[in-house]
Amino acid sequence: MVEPILEEWKPVVFASFFFSIFSASFRIMNKRLLYVCCMLVTAVAVFSRCFHGEAKETPDLRGEQFAGAETCISCHKDIYKTFITTGHYATSRPATDSTVQGSFAAPGNVFYYNDSVKVVMEKRDSGLFQVAYHKDRQQQIHRFDIAFGSGRKAQTYLYWQDNKYFQLPVSYLVPAHSWANSPGFPATQVRFDRPIPSTCFGCHSSMVGISDTKMVGLSISEEFEKNKVVYGIDCERCHGPAAKHVDFHVEHPLEKKAMFITTISSLNNQQKLDMCALCHSGIRPAQKSPFTFKPGNRLSDYIFMDIGPAPKATTLDVHGTQYQLFTSSKCFLKSNGTMNCSTCHNPHVNERNDMQAFSQKCMSCHNTDNHTFCTMKALAPALLKKNCIDCHMPALPSGNITLLVNGHDSPVPDYIRTHLITTYQEETQKVVEMLKQQQKHL
Repeated sequence: MVEPILEEWKPVVFASFFFSIFSASFRIMNKRLLYVCCMLVTAVAVFSRCFHGEAKETPDLRGEQFAGAETCISCHKDIYKTFITTGHYATSRPATDSTVQGSFAAPGNVFYYNDSVKVVMEKRDSGLFQVAYHKDRQQQIHRFDIAFGSGRKAQTYLYWQDNKYFQLPVSYLVPAHSWANSPGFPATQVRFDRPIPSTCFGCHSSMVGISDTKMVGLSISEEFEKNKVVYGIDCERCHGPAAKHVDFHVEHPLEKKAMFITTISSLNNQQKLDMCALCHSGIRPAQKSPFTFKPGNRLSDYIFMDIGPAPKATTLDVHGTQYQLFTSSKCFLKSNGTMNCSTCHNPHVNERNDMQAFSQKCMSCHNTDNHTFCTMKALAPALLKKNCIDCHMPALPSGNITLLVNGHDSPVPDYIRTHLITTYQEETQKVVEMLKQQQKHL
């Protein structure tokens, strides 16, 4: 670390050295000449440092039109500070001790397939690994390279080999505090051979470096550049390329209007919905790479939409269909095209589990003044206002994501909050009983 710092500051040291020489010669030089020389040397030092810094910068993987999220910090420090706590930001990261959920200490670091076969999560000197054993003999070993998932619900992991990314067979299920078989993987057989395409990175990162793409039979084979990933969903995935924006506002610091960038307020309602639906409307065949999607583009130009009548919302799985469920809700349908995801979600802030904050969004429409407040009579209005969500958008089990966890005879479903806003009698009864207990203590 010392050598790069010294190298970066050489021009400044050089300037200081000459400044001391000129100061010592003050009596034999004209004051004006001394001043001019000092200014010239200082300017050379500063510009040399600037150019030196530019030469060291790593170009953005997406091209020169992208500035990189770090450039946003100087002007949007508060927003950036809260954004890095969100699930979008953390939806992919390099796999390290601090980013991988789950224990690497015995006995909690083992996933058993049967009495003879197991995968052990091991921390070795060279990194973190999943190691497959058969009757305690090591069969395969692969490194944790990338973590997919923020760790709020679950995480799954990738390893890199032969210019490809593969999914590791064991994932981590946060609610169960346990390792589990990765989604879609057999729970009776260890497999390390599932390749991960760029489309998965399309919703779990802001870019991945692809070195080669070719057709193999009827499928596409991709090769990747190792460690060439723009992790997480960053600022420019939602606001578009920002290099011109940054350059302009550096040169015009007093200009308050956002130039050369897409502000969400400038989009119409469908454009706002399409931005989120790119990743929150389920897995569909792609027409174009999701990485080329810019705010304002039409979703139908990037994915193949459903043909024929849309399926009933009540038949949809809660996993990955937030767009379809939300747009089927009465709240959305009665909003006359004004309601969208950001009506309730602030993507710059970690709002997870703050039911009261979300419920306040409901109160903007459902209040006593317009006679649309909750009709529940069993509870005080003060309590009802604190939690509309668990009654009308409960966490429901996904039929698409079920995981086998150690100690469980049957798969454990992943519970995901539905975005179909309606009445759920069974869930409401649970909430009422819970709130009644709270009401007794008021």
